[in-house]
Amino acid sequence: MKLLTRYVLLELLQVFLLTLAGLTALIFVGLIGKEAVDKGLGLGPLLRMTPYMLPQAMQFAVPATMLLATTSVYGRLSATNEIIAIKAMGISPWKLALPTMILAAATSLGAVALNDIAVSWGRLGVQRVFVESLEEVIYSQLRLHRSYAEGGLQISVQHVVDRTLVRPTVIVQAQGDNEAWKLESDSAQLSSSPDRKKLIVRFEGIALEGEVKAVIDSTVEREIDLEELFGESSSSRSPSNYALSEIDQEQRIISNRIADIHRRETTEQALAMMTGDFDRLSAESWFPLTNTIAGEEYRYRRLSVEPFRRWANGFSCLAFVMVGVPMAIWRQKGEFLASFFLCFLPILLVYYPLLMVSVDHAKQGDVPPIAVWVGNAVLALWGLWMMRRVVRN
Repeated sequence: MKLLTRYVLLELLQVFLLTLAGLTALIFVGLIGKEAVDKGLGLGPLLRMTPYMLPQAMQFAVPATMLLATTSVYGRLSATNEIIAIKAMGISPWKLALPTMILAAATSLGAVALNDIAVSWGRLGVQRVFVESLEEVIYSQLRLHRSYAEGGLQISVQHVVDRTLVRPTVIVQAQGDNEAWKLESDSAQLSSSPDRKKLIVRFEGIALEGEVKAVIDSTVEREIDLEELFGESSSSRSPSNYALSEIDQEQRIISNRIADIHRRETTEQALAMMTGDFDRLSAESWFPLTNTIAGEEYRYRRLSVEPFRRWANGFSCLAFVMVGVPMAIWRQKGEFLASFFLCFLPILLVYYPLLMVSVDHAKQGDVPPIAVWVGNAVLALWGLWMMRRVVRN
């Protein structure tokens, strides 16, 4: 039995590693191409993004590769009647499947860590490279298209001469505590400060709008906060970009903010009652604070759901294998691609919709965060039911 187990695991690992390398490369090229097209990045920034994009490519490749390797190996064992021979020897197919499921569980643990790295270190690294390359990207886009728009920044020009923008219009939308602004001028130049995460625009000849249009012959510099503009600051950072080790601390910060708002609300209500200013007790006057509390509570729920989502995503490898093993054996054909798609199609139609719906409802507070595991449970039960049929037949 040990010899058979080693044989199956060796075959599985060979198919898994080879397929993982190919599929990861394919997804990686797609992700890099998307960044190049969407953000107009050149070769240099794309090369610097490579280590940050690789975990993101692998997080999509690992579950599908695990399913493909499983259906390939067990489909071939079933097609060559090796499963029937094992049953004739009095060995249950469970003993043949158990080592693969243990390997899938170990792979799932690695997938959880990989997901954590991809959504925190990987995404933030890509964003950082983009910010550091922003000056080069903007000049390139303005030379080609005479306009640039990304995040809350919009720039349009008549044309570009060397490093000078001719007749530029720069619009910065309101972000965080910063106000929106718009400036037009005869010319401008861009420079970036990656260390300070600032983009500096130096305007020459400011155009004023009003009843009488005029141009002031002066120089004005405006700094654009890139962290606020592209959502990289701690206040606007998406909960999905936090590492698992950072979530507890961020939740404590949010809890303290909510407590401070409630204390301020109580103090202001008491002051209004003492001074007889009952207009301040109306629902309309408290709407901004109520809205702020609702936003903080929603962010807290999103952070609460995130660990469950990442663990469920990681252990999709095990759930896929629990379905793939009995499906490949049950078909008793060597067409592993057919077995793969027979497994993957229900997964695509059932597992991922369940995952997305449960995550959305958990973020809204309609269901507890553990409901994110519903999709995994459905696949596991389906796999156990099919494996039971395989053992009985």
